[in-house]
Amino acid sequence: MGSQTNAPLPDGLEIGGYRIVRRIASGGFSIVYLIEDAQGQQFALKEFLPSNLVRRREGQRVVEVAEKDLITFRNGLKCFFEEGRALAKIFHPNVVRVLNFFRANETVYMVMAFEQGRSLQEVVLRHRGRSGGLVMAERHVARVFEPVMSGLREVHASRLLHLDLKPANVYIRLDGTPLLLDFGAARRTLDADGPKLFPMYTPGFAAPELYRRTLALGPWSDVYSLGASMYACLTGAPPQPADQRELDDRLGSSLAKLVSAGLTPALIDLIGWCLKLNPLERPQSVFTVQRTLRRIALDRASMDATAAPMSVPPPTRTLRRWLDTLGTRRASEPGSGPSTKSQG
Repeated sequence: MGSQTNAPLPDGLEIGGYRIVRRIASGGFSIVYLIEDAQGQQFALKEFLPSNLVRRREGQRVVEVAEKDLITFRNGLKCFFEEGRALAKIFHPNVVRVLNFFRANETVYMVMAFEQGRSLQEVVLRHRGRSGGLVMAERHVARVFEPVMSGLREVHASRLLHLDLKPANVYIRLDGTPLLLDFGAARRTLDADGPKLFPMYTPGFAAPELYRRTLALGPWSDVYSLGASMYACLTGAPPQPADQRELDDRLGSSLAKLVSAGLTPALIDLIGWCLKLNPLERPQSVFTVQRTLRRIALDRASMDATAAPMSVPPPTRTLRRWLDTLGTRRASEPGSGPSTKSQG
């Protein structure tokens, strides 16, 4: 995914009945701001701003679009608006809450709930430097992704696909519960006659069908990203990118090493199943993955009576303590403060 090359809107600007506090995130697709309403309540504001299509210089408000890119940009606006409208109908504790959306400055803005915490990627990167052992224990991976899958099932039930699922887009609230966010790549591709705007993707986490416009996208595409995300949380790095695997697939040996290192074979088999290059060989629904993960957790718990069941959606005290330790360590660093991130 590309980087953002456009100037952000200035702090203090009034827009859509809100006041911009500061920019909090940006990417090739959008800029996200922390905003306040008239009562001082804070929200996240996502601005549709694809850097490959629009230009906005310092001091400008309205975006500039070249004539040759105008049709593509308008199609993107339509998709972004329809995504906001669809997401606003989703009420799920593990999916970012979209509260409002409006047009201004020749583009579209999405207002979302704002919460404090950190991305799962931050957690992984922080623990990746530990000597020996896994980056995240199997039980922690299961406790994070089980509720993420519940949220993703709700997204699919609304005829949406995420198409950019990765640890950076899973947000861990301060209470340890996960939140699925950043639907900047989501498209209504489950509708045969719906708008088609090919998504941006992240190598390593993207299914092979995202590299080609000729292959059908579906829930199985997000299933691939689920497998890649669980793999990354265990090892600290994403699996080999799908386009490289099609030329020289080394994933099998990587998974075998994880089993040799003592990981639960059934869990590694599930990850390998999700990461099949052929979409038809993968689980065709998130429910299938979630059900299998729960079965693995129960089997492990029955084999080890002292192990806490991994499938309980709310984080256990152990997971919260693990995340709190990370937060305490971060807070003790010079110049650090509480981590906050936008939802979406």
